[in-house]
Amino acid sequence: MVEVRVYSDSGGIMGAAFAKATASLAGAKRRRGAPRQTKKMQRREFLASTLGAALLAQSDRATASEQSAAPPDLYVWRQFVIRNGTQQARLAEFLKGAAIPALNRLGHKPIGVFEVMAGLPAPSVFVLTPSASLEKMAAIEASLERDGEFMRAADPYINATAADPVYVRQDLSLLGAFPNVPRVEVPAATAAGGPRLFELRTYESHNERAHRMKMRMFTEMGEVDIFRRVGLTPVFFARTLIGPRMPNLTYMLVHENLAAREKSWSAFSNDPEWKKLRATPGYADAEIVSNITTVFLRPAAYSQI
Repeated sequence: MVEVRVYSDSGGIMGAAFAKATASLAGAKRRRGAPRQTKKMQRREFLASTLGAALLAQSDRATASEQSAAPPDLYVWRQFVIRNGTQQARLAEFLKGAAIPALNRLGHKPIGVFEVMAGLPAPSVFVLTPSASLEKMAAIEASLERDGEFMRAADPYINATAADPVYVRQDLSLLGAFPNVPRVEVPAATAAGGPRLFELRTYESHNERAHRMKMRMFTEMGEVDIFRRVGLTPVFFARTLIGPRMPNLTYMLVHENLAAREKSWSAFSNDPEWKKLRATPGYADAEIVSNITTVFLRPAAYSQI
């Protein structure tokens, strides 16, 4: 008989296990000057886990572009599952008054906060945190603990009791931005507080080969360019490095409203270049995409996206 136990706690702004994993890779990158045998041993040990393999792939990609330009950003995509009642207001107080200002001081910006409109059964709040490197991401937890201003502002969140928690549970994914959409693109309407309807889409594939082919359509074969031309405005495009339902890629679009969304998607469906692209042998959705999930989101009043 095998007994498996999972213990969960409320965590901090970044879960300890997640921070440890990113810190391990960050340390491995800093040790690239070590002797050849030691470096190979470290690489072999790290590749022993699926998590390590995914992170190391992103690390190597970033290292390859260090000589020419800054590598694409990494994103932490965090879902807070909450109950109806006071949890949403208390979580908003923490994010607005403590977490976002502290993350901005550490150089993580813009921070997006989104509330679910449709597509998920339970009330949820999503938080998008960009990071320029794994080292910076791994340092978040320790940096926040040393930030006196954050610790004071976050006290009601940090010291919430088991009987009265701020949220039910967190789920998170680590995403790697596409090379042709390497940063978050803040909508023009954000500065003026204009209307924004966000559409989050996740494309799952049945295996890694199919996943890479769908990625290639976006990164090399012009699908993102078609999106932009027909009015489907990106906020971010990324592949999931760590998270559920892998392999998959996730992207976010912004629309003025539902009518604008329908108009843009209709233009996309009828676009000659898209029809030509989707007819490429081997690239039909039925061959490389096993499931598409769509969630509609609205920005929190204090969201920076």
